[in-house]
Amino acid sequence: MTTVTETHLSGARLSRRGKVRELYDLGASLLLVASDRISAFDVVLSPGIPDKGKILTQLSNFWFRKFSDVENHLIETDIARFPEELRTDAALLAGRSVLVKKCEVIPFECVARGYLAGSGWAEYRKTGHVCGIRLPDGLRESDRLPEPIFTPATKAETGHDENISLETMARGLPEGDAERLRDMTLSLYRRAAEFARERGLILADTKLEFGRLDGRIVWIDEAFTPDSSRFWDMAHYAPGRSQPSFDKQFVRDWLESTGWDKKPPAPRLPEGVVRTTREKYLDAYRKLTDSMPEHLTG
Repeated sequence: MTTVTETHLSGARLSRRGKVRELYDLGASLLLVASDRISAFDVVLSPGIPDKGKILTQLSNFWFRKFSDVENHLIETDIARFPEELRTDAALLAGRSVLVKKCEVIPFECVARGYLAGSGWAEYRKTGHVCGIRLPDGLRESDRLPEPIFTPATKAETGHDENISLETMARGLPEGDAERLRDMTLSLYRRAAEFARERGLILADTKLEFGRLDGRIVWIDEAFTPDSSRFWDMAHYAPGRSQPSFDKQFVRDWLESTGWDKKPPAPRLPEGVVRTTREKYLDAYRKLTDSMPEHLTG
């Protein structure tokens, strides 16, 4: 198995390199490439997770197609239909890249929570609220909420995203946009959670991103992947504790066990942690799609 941690294309100009994804400017469109990098506690780790970028890209494509009534940023997912200047890098790009529309990114993370976990659980324990929303007393970690809630966050280029209230989000957007983003996020979350439940998975929470294109709000970035969402196995769900999940929580737990101070550089991931993390991502993909990703390296 091989790992792609950086891409250098001969036929396109790199516009931006994020923690996981790389953007190439093609003029009228963008090429979005998902690397195999993995980050935790805002630090990019080494080594990467083989095929992670392919799994995330193809799972996002699955969800974008499934909920195609919500306008998204996709132009093309088939490498055979990419522009000719990308053909020399076809082997590298296959399965991990998409052509997308150029959108103005809305600078907030749109988070939906159906269960009390992660930073939401931490905030609830301190205040009884999550992002300004009062929750019932006596909830336990991982409890299902009476109704899914919208808990936006700032988008941080460096450091941690910060949970904020809907009112704070609204002050940074044109009138009515915060409410529209809330409604779109909760609707997509409910639909995806229902689908996941039919396949034996709980979608505890998710992060969605949106942009603007010709005045319209468009769904962008990734969709209901183990990097952006917390999936739990229904068969092992037991509120009152943290749940085994199909995301990178396994990596975070290993890092916590090392005594690392969460400052770069991070400890190198052992082969067993890398292998198990890859298997968790693949397991989520299989359970959700009843198929395997294409172009895997092994």
